[in-house]
Amino acid sequence: MLDGRRPAPVRGRPRDAARDIAILEATLLVLTEVGYDQLTIDAVAARAGVGKPTVYRRYPGKAALVAAAVEHRAPGTPPAIPPGDLRAALLATVQWLADQIAEQEIGLLGALFTGMRSDPGLAAEMRRILRRDETAMTEEPFRSAIEGGERLVPGAAALFAEVAPAVIVHRLIFAGRPCDRPFLEHLVDDVLLPLLRRR
Repeated sequence: MLDGRRPAPVRGRPRDAARDIAILEATLLVLTEVGYDQLTIDAVAARAGVGKPTVYRRYPGKAALVAAAVEHRAPGTPPAIPPGDLRAALLATVQWLADQIAEQEIGLLGALFTGMRSDPGLAAEMRRILRRDETAMTEEPFRSAIEGGERLVPGAAALFAEVAPAVIVHRLIFAGRPCDRPFLEHLVDDVLLPLLRRR
């Protein structure tokens, strides 16, 4: 260098994106097969074809690894929301929610639910993801509805984020029935709109 300074040395090898994906996909497979409590870093590393230190360099423990795998599987991108029409916005959002939930294997969801009960670290990570997704799917429709003159109950966005996914999970997983258009319209017209609008 003309000014006498040398470029900073590059430390270590660049991170391999293909290994990142292999680790996250292996985590989901092992989680679905054996559940959260039986999942080990050794098993994930073996399934991904990497060494255990490779996993630990990326994730400090099992909870962080599983949370990263969940975020990789469902990054949470809600649909574009029709402005000013609360009913249309709610229909678009519950359709997106139903599609997201229906794409998950029942075994994976069950493993996550069980893991959240046994590991406070996983519960905290999953709640962080849920809060992020709740904000993403409620911020625009409820802001637009209020600007359009809708009178909503206090905490309407949080109430929607609590009720709508619970109903959809019950319908798909426990009742084993599809969230088709008539059901989603019933959910919006007969449950959500009466619940969210101020009387």
